[in-house]
Amino acid sequence: MSDYTDLAQRYIAAWNETDPAARQHRVAALWAADGSYVDPLADVAGTEAITALIGGVQEQFPGFSFRLLGDVDGHHRQARFRWELGPADGPAPVAGFDVVTIDAQDRVTSVLGFLDRVPA
Repeated sequence: MSDYTDLAQRYIAAWNETDPAARQHRVAALWAADGSYVDPLADVAGTEAITALIGGVQEQFPGFSFRLLGDVDGHHRQARFRWELGPADGPAPVAGFDVVTIDAQDRVTSVLGFLDRVPA
């Protein structure tokens, strides 16, 4: 059985990794090669596209970081968790939640992202 909290923490760490090579390594270690990510603003598949998406979000929100909000809930190879994106010392203008599915090797096969709060 997967440790869903650990999975969510590694997921957030990948989104927060600013070094491109280290980010690629984190994504490749976490996602299945054909894994996907879909939210209202993005629809990508494969570790290279996911790595590029994360880099684009970091460019859009320089100096911001993701953090988990509350507990991680998981069962049957799927998990959901809330997160927010903002500066380390201030309120977060972006928040949402993700539903993640994993394969038998505990690698992410899909992420369905939902945005609860976004800047105007």
